[in-house]
Parts: sequence; C-alpha cells; structure tokens
Amino acid sequence: MSTPAYDAGRLALMLHELRLPTIGRLWPEFAQRSDKEGWQATRLLGALLEHELAERAKRRIERHRAESHLDPTKTLATFDFSIVPMVSKAHVMALASGDAWLDKGATVLIFGPPGGGKSHLGSAIGHALIDAGYRVLFTRTSELVQKLQAARQSLQLPSALAKLDRFDLIILDDLSYVRKDQAETSVLFELIAERYERRSLLITANQPFSGWNEVFPDPGMTVAAIDRLVHHSTIFEMNVESYRRRTASDRQSRRRRQASTDNHEQGATTMTE
Repeated sequence: MSTPAYDAGRLALMLHELRLPTIGRLWPEFAQRSDKEGWQATRLLGALLEHELAERAKRRIERHRAESHLDPTKTLATFDFSIVPMVSKAHVMALASGDAWLDKGATVLIFGPPGGGKSHLGSAIGHALIDAGYRVLFTRTSELVQKLQAARQSLQLPSALAKLDRFDLIILDDLSYVRKDQAETSVLFELIAERYERRSLLITANQPFSGWNEVFPDPGMTVAAIDRLVHHSTIFEMNVESYRRRTASDRQSRRRRQASTDNHEQGATTMTE
C-alpha cells in the first residue's frame, strides 16, 4: 500500500484542527532537514512534538503569570538576602520549588515592619512556583475580603471559594491592615478554614499573632484561624529597618556628601583666584 501524500495546505488545516500551532509553523523546516539528512520518522516526529510541548509550557506559564497579579520586578533574582540575615536563603529556595509543602496545603507566614521586604519575598516565592508549574494568586487581603463579602451578599460565597481552589497558592498581602467587622472579616476565616490542609496560603503581616484580635470579629475566631495557619507552617520574621526608610536615608547621605564635596571644591577655587 502506498503512503498517502498530503499537500502543505491540507497539512496546515489538519494541524490547525488539532491545535498544534508550533508543529504547523515548524514542520516545513524540519521536514526539509529530515529529507536532507535522512532522519528516521521517529526522530522527525519526536523533534516536532518536543517543540510543541515546550511552547505549550511556555504559554501556560505566561498565562499563569498574568493571572497571578504578581509584581514582575519582585523576584528571587532581585531580592537582597544580605539585608535579612535571619531568613535562610536555602530554606526560601526549597519553598520556591513547591512539592511537598504545597501538596499538604501548608502555610508560609512572613512577619515584619512595613517596608522590610515581606511582599517582595512572598512575590518572589510566587514567581518561582509559577516557573515550576504551579498556579499562584497575589492579592491585598483587604481587596479579597471585599470580593468575598460581595459574593456572600449575593449568595455566591461557596462558588467564589471554589473558584479560588484552582490556585495552588494564594498570597494574602498585608493581613494586618484588615480591621474586624463581623460582616466582612468572617469571610477571611472561611477562606482559611476552606483551604486548611488542602490548598496553601502565604500571608504577610506587620503585626504578630498577638495583634490579630484587631483582624477577626472575636477572640474565638482569632484563635481558630491562628491554629489552622500554624499547624503546617513556615514562619519568617523579618525584623529589619524599612527598605524605603533605608533608601531615603542613603539618598540623603549621598546628597550631603555631594554638597560637602561641592563646597570644598568651591572653597579651593576661591582661594586660587
């Protein structure tokens, strides 16, 4: 039986129907090389499929990055571990690979004063996890609480919580800025309870646990939330000077040094005239 011949147009239509755009783009070049170099059919097919899968993985990561709402500048490459010696870089890199802690729905808690790099570290871990194939959502805690409260008012809270399940990790930034209100912050507890031991959370907070009574409606709910969060958790305490204050101080010092240099040079010029 003779092998059927396919013209380029028909092949393009079939590849489009099968949703194989990368193979559709590359096969003429690869086929030409195959004919010239005498490749076996398995080599040609394998090479085309590898490129298709690689492109799909790339597009998937790009989609996940876009939906994560992560700051593109806050990565592990731009995080300065030297300013937070109390944070183990090896430990952070292990978390950034995902695996076991995400599988058991564990939690990462990052405490420290404003401007200490908490959001940067959390975002950096999020970016690395996306690169590793996971789905991540970064959100201000107050914004997510408002969305969940709106879902509750429209009787859609279970559905809203279920949609969040597609994320392997939710990063709740600035939890301490949320203030207790029975109608609002109780939905935050429901999110924590819903994801407990199933899906992971990473939380940044300016206040230690002792200050969380200002977040949840009552002490019992505070204790229950903390109990769930610390059960399987990694805790980082970043008690360092604010990066923003440190940067401002460095700028001011540079200006003073420059002004001193300018005055010295001006004085030297006057003396020589």
